Amino acid sequence: MQTRFAADQLADPDLREAEKILRKCVHCGFCTATCPTYVLLGDELDSPRGRIYLIKDMLEQGRPATKEIVHHVDRCLSCLACMTTCPSGVHYQHLIDHARMHIERTYRRPLRERLVRWALAEVLPYPKRFAAAMRLGMLARPLLALMPARVSRLRDLLQARFDPRIAARRVDMPPSARASASVDHPAARPARRVALLEGCVESVLAPAIHASARRVLTAAGVEVVSVPGCCGSIVHHLGREHDNRRLAGTLIESLQREIEGDGLDAILSTASGCGTHLKDYGFLFRNDPSLSEKAASVASRVRDVSEYLHEIVIPQPVRRLGLIVAYHSACSMQHGQKVDAQPRALLAHLGFEVRTIPEGHLCCGSAGTYNLLQPEIADRLRDRKIENIARTNADVVATGNIGCIVQLASAARIPVVHTVQLIDWALGGPTPLGLERYEGASR
Repeated sequence: MQTRFAADQLADPDLREAEKILRKCVHCGFCTATCPTYVLLGDELDSPRGRIYLIKDMLEQGRPATKEIVHHVDRCLSCLACMTTCPSGVHYQHLIDHARMHIERTYRRPLRERLVRWALAEVLPYPKRFAAAMRLGMLARPLLALMPARVSRLRDLLQARFDPRIAARRVDMPPSARASASVDHPAARPARRVALLEGCVESVLAPAIHASARRVLTAAGVEVVSVPGCCGSIVHHLGREHDNRRLAGTLIESLQREIEGDGLDAILSTASGCGTHLKDYGFLFRNDPSLSEKAASVASRVRDVSEYLHEIVIPQPVRRLGLIVAYHSACSMQHGQKVDAQPRALLAHLGFEVRTIPEGHLCCGSAGTYNLLQPEIADRLRDRKIENIARTNADVVATGNIGCIVQLASAARIPVVHTVQLIDWALGGPTPLGLERYEGASR
């Protein structure tokens, strides 16, 4: 793609990087076939190629974002399926991120949108605030009922977590399983040391995932240190780069202390959306003299938990349940991290029958805060995914991202659990929520 940026514009390192990305696009349109919003809406401006044209014009002219540009950029899920498809190596991820930052700096959204986005940025990355907001949300249910449709999804999530009348829909462990959660598998002597990130949203909604990962790693002879803190991905995708750098910078410093202390063989995430962001720290902080080396050091050690477990030797299963698992490869996993075969191989090794979901390349509609900000499109994508899952005739859905778990569980006809919870279960850990009827079974 031909560009016409002025020399003074290209003095900006971020704009210079955006220009390099734009020049790689050859207008082929391969991206349109795998873009969820284009597949659903059929609008060229809701395809990666269309958005690239809009972004190019906006950046090249050096002008503030317009309502039209914001409308189509906001509809992008950042699923990165276009990057998997692109034959020219266009790094759409970095381009759309730059566009979001430009929008945040130059466009004034309507008051209601500003309030919703501010609330998401000020609550979700902070576990204590998030937990408190959920509890307060239950007390303020009448007020929540008056909120716009996009916030009603968050209201439903709060109710599903704390309302005892619908507790069966929770993604966390049932009380009966919590009692056994502290019982570790027999452990080998630690030969490796890893940091297991606690995260933000997942640590509140589904602490059972972290517990399962810790048990499995310990059983495999890995010393585990839990590290709290938000990676910054939520605010990054909202275009709030100052908040991202603050949150990510704090986490980088914490992890670097562990690296310089007793050392880390790997930094593990159980949320693939976070993992994708963490692996990009080297790029995001490349121009920061105080953090660039530390960020690159951290990023080079990041692995998804399933990616790491596939690299090491895990114990033989205690149970061979033989359940049919529909594996949902989260977009951040298959497109962002290029990790797809490893979790499938782990599950198959442990005796599960793993089935591929039709149209597996298409997003489920979660995409961080997307299902809160674009609920209509998110619902359509979720329902399409649910129908494709039904075609597998599976007993359970496994995936590696908390956002996907919550999104799919809101409509799925079968349980939706994290991949590492099934691994933990096969190794003798607690039964994941919704699979109690298989307790004691071995096929």
